[in-house]
Amino acid sequence: MTDSKSPGITPSTIADAMAAHATAAPSAHAPAPPRPLLDVRDLHTHFPVRSGIFQRVTGSVKAIDGVSFTIDPGQTLGLVGESGCGKTTVGRTILRLIPKTSGTVLFDGRDVYAARAAELKRLRRRMQIIFQDPAGSLNPRMRVVSIVAEPMQIHGLASSRDELRHKAERVLERCGMPRSSADRYPHEFSGGQRQRIGIARALALEPSFIVCDEPTSALDVSIQAQIINLLMDLQSEFKLSFLFISHDMAVVQHACRHIAVMYRGKVVEEGPRDQILGDPQHPYTRSLLSAVPEPDPTIRRERFAYEGGAM
Repeated sequence: MTDSKSPGITPSTIADAMAAHATAAPSAHAPAPPRPLLDVRDLHTHFPVRSGIFQRVTGSVKAIDGVSFTIDPGQTLGLVGESGCGKTTVGRTILRLIPKTSGTVLFDGRDVYAARAAELKRLRRRMQIIFQDPAGSLNPRMRVVSIVAEPMQIHGLASSRDELRHKAERVLERCGMPRSSADRYPHEFSGGQRQRIGIARALALEPSFIVCDEPTSALDVSIQAQIINLLMDLQSEFKLSFLFISHDMAVVQHACRHIAVMYRGKVVEEGPRDQILGDPQHPYTRSLLSAVPEPDPTIRRERFAYEGGAM
């Protein structure tokens, strides 16, 4: 029985209570947004210019001039631009193979440039690179099994030589190389096979993130497709994140769902693949897209040349 002085429970009070709960619940129980695997903030890398008989520093080349982006776990970011725009420098600076001038590189929440000794070694196990030139990146005096096994030996991932060899052979097979290739030298293989060896070496440490520095630019078109498909299969199987560096928009279109366009050391446009390819906002992006060859000779594509200028 309700007190005569009390207003009681009415439909309006129930509605007000439900609305208040719906408003308060998300703030109390909403999950935090996932942290990106790689977070690059305002990264600068400058190289000194020296001149004169005493080689004094008279200026600098701004190879990277304020680059920022993030890569989520399992995501591929395509970094595209013309030769000399700073793409490779970005990849190597992230991995601390080239020293930065300023900026921040966070990998899984940890500052790569603040890491020392043991912590840096642990980070580098999770961050690997596939180089552009498969012939130049493989030691010609080492057998393939030693090339793939060396990173595992450095990081202590095998307790015996037999286990080390077994793991190396297994990684080579997963990358499409026969077990018999283990005891041969790099010069005995084609360019596509050498790139598979380079991928196997990067995969040997079971990394979370791989910089793919134009991994298909030195290969025939048919072999390019095989290597890209291999990388995509490995990404799906091992939940890898890629920074895919390329100057070829057609390759990036096939391999990446998210694209950043780089010009003169800066990222001038970034977004989902369909947005960048379907509705480019920066004139340099439109220039890159207009340069993609059209296989149908009956289709005439208007060329757009970007002469530079304001970013």
